Amino acid sequence: MKKGIIILGSSKSFGETRKLADYVANETQFPLIDLKKKNIGEFDYEHKNKDDDYIPLMKDIVENYELIVFATPVYWYNMSARLKIFFDRFSDLLHAEKEIGRKLRGMEMAVISCASERNTKEGFHMSFKESAKYLGMNYVGDVHGWVEDKALSNDVQKSLDEFCKALN
Repeated sequence: MKKGIIILGSSKSFGETRKLADYVANETQFPLIDLKKKNIGEFDYEHKNKDDDYIPLMKDIVENYELIVFATPVYWYNMSARLKIFFDRFSDLLHAEKEIGRKLRGMEMAVISCASERNTKEGFHMSFKESAKYLGMNYVGDVHGWVEDKALSNDVQKSLDEFCKALN
């Protein structure tokens, strides 16, 4: 199995998206990083936030993992704002921290999404796929789920199981 990590980008550390992410973490033994517990500022061209948690986290990821699985709720038909800020900070890796950025090439990216609807809207995954392509990463797949009565349905668990198998 590939060595992967799950990046949770939700406004709730223990919300519905976390249930899906925890399921995948349990099946794959991938560690989970909750961005809510990290101090990661928005991208700025002067790199005033260079001392926050982003660069050390990315350095750890590129040195120790082959696959990044992003887990996000679907907010207003898009990834969460917390995860969008994380993605915007990839710009730091293209300008100020090029050595780290170069190590993204060849890595893999996948996505877990969660919403009350059973499907994402067309185009939801475009920003992930295009970002992966731009960074030289391989987009290896995605899975969408939802929570019913505070639990994962059999259908969602089956989709998550297939997703986990595909990550190998």
